[in-house]
Amino acid sequence: MTGVLYVVATPIGNLQDITLRALETLRTVDLIAAEDTRHTKKLLQHYGIETPLVSFHQHSGTGRIEHLVRRLLQGESIALVTDAGTPSLSDPGGTLVAAAHQAGVRVVPIPGASAVTALLSVAGLPAHRFRFEGFPPRKAGARQRFFEALRGAEMPIVLFESPNRLLATLEAAYHTLGDCTIVVGRELTKQFEEVFRGKLSEAISHWQATPPRGEFVLALMPNADTL
Repeated sequence: MTGVLYVVATPIGNLQDITLRALETLRTVDLIAAEDTRHTKKLLQHYGIETPLVSFHQHSGTGRIEHLVRRLLQGESIALVTDAGTPSLSDPGGTLVAAAHQAGVRVVPIPGASAVTALLSVAGLPAHRFRFEGFPPRKAGARQRFFEALRGAEMPIVLFESPNRLLATLEAAYHTLGDCTIVVGRELTKQFEEVFRGKLSEAISHWQATPPRGEFVLALMPNADTL
């Protein structure tokens, strides 16, 4: 019998935001494939879990994927985790999941924390439908074209962004989409958590006055006239 690949959601900040099922899975699998073993080791040490770790990240080659799939085919079970939240969302884990499916290995989700749903839950936006776009392009021209393609969206647009590019992204969105509604989550579930809700112009002013720090999740509402 083949093993099972478990796709395990881990905390996005607060270490208590992990399910009992996730902890049991991490304890009982043969191996944990982690985006950053140093980061995951802190979580495992916090809960007294001693399962062996192996790295699996964006620079892992096909050899690492083949090695992990081979172990699954030999009957071992592996937990796939990212640094924070749910694997495969703006994360290289999807390549391993696809390879496992192609090899006939059972893939099981262990749901939990996600920065996307965490922000939408407190955004106060009509989130019965939403569009997740990951990280906007880094280059100015590509970033502008990226937002131009979102002009007709009639649902929240959820993005990730780094602190050093946050202002450039807010300004590109403002010049392309106008002064639309935005909700920004900073350091969600962590000590300095902040949720900002307002217009794009207000968000730009806010982070011009307060230099961005930490991790950011954005929810834009391109065609909403009111908060």
